[in-house]
Amino acid sequence: MDERLQRRVQRYGWDKAADHYEPYWRKQLEPAQRLMLEMAGIRPGDHVIDIACGTGLTTFPAADAAGRNGRVLGTDISDRMVEAASSRAASNGVAHAEFARMDAESLDVPDHSFDVALCGLGLMYAPFPSVAVSEMFRVLKAGGRASAAVWGRRDKCGWAEIFPIVDARVSTEVCPMFFQLGSGEVLSAVFNEAGFTDVRSERISVELHYETDDDACGAAFVGGPVALAYSRFDESTRKEAFEEYLASIRPYQDGDGYKIPGEFVVVSGHRDNDS
Repeated sequence: MDERLQRRVQRYGWDKAADHYEPYWRKQLEPAQRLMLEMAGIRPGDHVIDIACGTGLTTFPAADAAGRNGRVLGTDISDRMVEAASSRAASNGVAHAEFARMDAESLDVPDHSFDVALCGLGLMYAPFPSVAVSEMFRVLKAGGRASAAVWGRRDKCGWAEIFPIVDARVSTEVCPMFFQLGSGEVLSAVFNEAGFTDVRSERISVELHYETDDDACGAAFVGGPVALAYSRFDESTRKEAFEEYLASIRPYQDGDGYKIPGEFVVVSGHRDNDS
C-alpha cells in the first residue's frame, strides 16, 4: 500500500471513529495504557509528548503526573481526535496540556525537547513504525524515557477477524502489519535499533468485556481502525459483516455479552546522557 494513501486512510478513518472511540475502548485499553505510563515513570515538572494520542486517554493522566509545572503535548494524525482532546482540556482547565495534528513519523518539534515520549497503541498504524520510534528518540532530552504499547500476537486477540471480514468487502489494507510489532521481541528490537538503552518489555493478557452484540460490533466497526471502510458499506453489507464478526467471536460469548481475549506488549527505554 502506498504510504501516502495509508496516512490518508488513518487520518480520515480516525476522524470517523473519533466520537465512538472512548465509549467503546476506554475500559478495554486501560490496562495497557496504565502499564505504559508506569513504565515511563513521569515525574512532576516533566515535559511529555504523547504521540498518536487520540482523545487523550493517556495524555490527561500524563498531565496529572507531570503536574502544573510540567507540560504535555498530545499529537495525532486525526483532526477530529485533536479537536476532541483540545475541547476536553479547555473544559477541564488543563492549561498545561495542548494538542496538535502531527504525523508520528515526522514530528514538528525540535530535537531534545521532552523528558518523556509516549505512544499508546499507535505504532501499528504507522507506515514505518521504526521511523516513528526514531522520532521518539530524537525529541527526547539526554536521560529521557520512552514507552510504547501495541497489540500482541494475532492468535491472542480474539477480535482479529475484523480485518479480513472488512477487507473481503472493500479493499482497505488499513493495517497490513497490525500484529507484527506484538510478535516475539519485535518492538524491543525496534527500540534498540533507534538507540534506546535499558529496553524493557512486558506482555499482558486481558479480557475485553462487551455487554451486547451491538457493543461488540460497535467497537469493532465504528470505534476503531476500520471505521472509514465501514462507512462505505450499504445496509445489507453491514448486516452481513456484523453476522460474520459475531460468529467469529461466538466462542467468547458470556451470557448476552462477550469476554474476548486480548494481548498487549508494552516496551520502554532510555536515551543515554551521552547519546
